[in-house]
Amino acid sequence: MNKLLLTIISLFLAVSGLFAQNQLKPSDLTEGKWVNRSGGYIANPIINPDTVTARSGVDKVERFKTLEFNGDGSFNMDSAKERYTGKWRIADEHLIMDFNAKKLMHLRKNTNPNQRSGYSTQNFTLQLPQRVLSFQNGELVGQPGDSGQVYKNVDGALSGLFNFWEFTGFANFTWGHFVMLIVGLLFIFLAIRYDFEPMLLIPIGTGILIGNIPMFQVTDFNLQLGIYEPGSVLNYLYQGVVQGWYPPLIFLGIGAMTDFSSLISNPKLMLLGAAAQVGIFLTLIGALMLGFAPPEAGAIGIIGGADGPTAIFISSKLANGINVMANGQVVKNLIGPIAIAAYSYMALVPVIQPPVIKLLTSKKERLIRMKPPRAVTKLEKVLFPIVGLLLTAYIAPTALPLLGMLFFGNLLKESGVTKRLAVTASNALIDIITMLLGITVGASTQADVFLTPSSIKIFILGAASFVVATAGGVIGAKIMNLFFKKGNKINPMVGAAGVSAVPDSARVVQQMGLKEDPSNHLLMHAMAPNVAGVIGSAVAAGVLLSFLM
Repeated sequence: MNKLLLTIISLFLAVSGLFAQNQLKPSDLTEGKWVNRSGGYIANPIINPDTVTARSGVDKVERFKTLEFNGDGSFNMDSAKERYTGKWRIADEHLIMDFNAKKLMHLRKNTNPNQRSGYSTQNFTLQLPQRVLSFQNGELVGQPGDSGQVYKNVDGALSGLFNFWEFTGFANFTWGHFVMLIVGLLFIFLAIRYDFEPMLLIPIGTGILIGNIPMFQVTDFNLQLGIYEPGSVLNYLYQGVVQGWYPPLIFLGIGAMTDFSSLISNPKLMLLGAAAQVGIFLTLIGALMLGFAPPEAGAIGIIGGADGPTAIFISSKLANGINVMANGQVVKNLIGPIAIAAYSYMALVPVIQPPVIKLLTSKKERLIRMKPPRAVTKLEKVLFPIVGLLLTAYIAPTALPLLGMLFFGNLLKESGVTKRLAVTASNALIDIITMLLGITVGASTQADVFLTPSSIKIFILGAASFVVATAGGVIGAKIMNLFFKKGNKINPMVGAAGVSAVPDSARVVQQMGLKEDPSNHLLMHAMAPNVAGVIGSAVAAGVLLSFLM
């Protein structure tokens, strides 16, 4: 009898102990925090959430979700850094969580760089459904309808470390960021080691590094740090690119530092600047053949002019991610890839142009000496920007922001009475804008935006367009020589300077001329088509805008 009584008591104690182990207690809930590694968050929020369900291959990641229970029966839930509140209670050995309604603002086009008025938003009230959890072996376990999520109890300090880790770049790093960091370092290396356009490549390279520091991102969450997040400092600076007001300021500085004397003394060399623009229109055709929409193709084509500011200006008007075509299709945002391609090839002028020039010219042609340019009067220099502005602006009014600032800057220089303004425009102003333009264009190459098939196509087209533009200038000079007498012939190498990379293309021609004949100086002759190319690319941009806007 005693043995039977002891057996019954033992079984009762065992069952009671098991029941006590699974019994929920307020003290169990209010000690520490309960953390779950929850999946399903969109890692790349540079999308329209309305269409995310229709997209395949959208990367999703796991993020920490934290539950914190208070002794007064209230609780907080942090989900992707958004806090929800409510009341908890215990019933039938389960933890029941009733959420309070929460007013939220849905970011319809999260991190859209071209949403000029900020996010497209929608205010709404979210009512999360009741959540039921059970206490099993020291863990809170959700019901099957709650995706079976398991919350483990951790110390508050450890929960804080989880939160800290999620905000680090290491936690958000991807292979795409690695690729872009290598590209940024390569730009800086080329600028320092080989002196390839350091004024451009160092700001752009540094911007690439800045733009590819990984950060916590999920849909409807804005840290106000990245260049594509409205409210951030970088985003405010980037508006100068998106809305196209950096390029005209660059043109103001270019005009203030440019001497058009060589062009005025030999106007026929302006035709070489026009001949080099063939790269723009052939690239346009190539982009259309690769499947780009007409506005996108027009923006890509301008890379052939080797003019970075013009490329940014026209892409901000045509390939900006905002414009809607007649068929309802929204154009892609290609500002970043186009700008990087244009400036990259401008920096590579000393590498790309010499082989093309040598391929298309003979030794005899490279030795041609040209007549020295005549002296130009001050009156001619003053009249040129006025006449040039009126003539080119009437031909292509849509390029007025570029042409107007270019000729305005030149008039400041040549008038002789606004020296302080000319010095400011050609030094301090253009240096500041160049830094801001370079750093923001570089930062716009965020891996999840930049590493796309379209970017690869743009770089291939850019390289081809630069070669075609150089060839167009050289061939144009050779054609012109067919109509000139022996003493008036043009050295065909001068035609290569018709691209808008001022003064790098002219410098390449000068160096190649001296290599062939140390006494043959071609710089002044090459500057004529070089500055004509600046005007020509701006006019070509205006023509494209007239057709494609």
